[in-house]
Amino acid sequence: MTDGYDCYQNALAERINGILKMEYLVTKPRDLEEAKKMVAESVALYNEQRPHMALKYKTPDEVHRAFT
Repeated sequence: MTDGYDCYQNALAERINGILKMEYLVTKPRDLEEAKKMVAESVALYNEQRPHMALKYKTPDEVHRAFT
């Protein structure tokens, strides 16, 4: 799941995968195209609309834009 051998990166990737599966992908897609669309929409919601307690209730997108 990561680009290196850092086990902590893998844990973060698995956490994100779990959130996607449990909170966003609650229905089974009919085909691969629908699955791709569902994942893209879920990632957009996660990054742009879902506030995170660890980010002081800001979205990842808000935090990222603050550093650019």
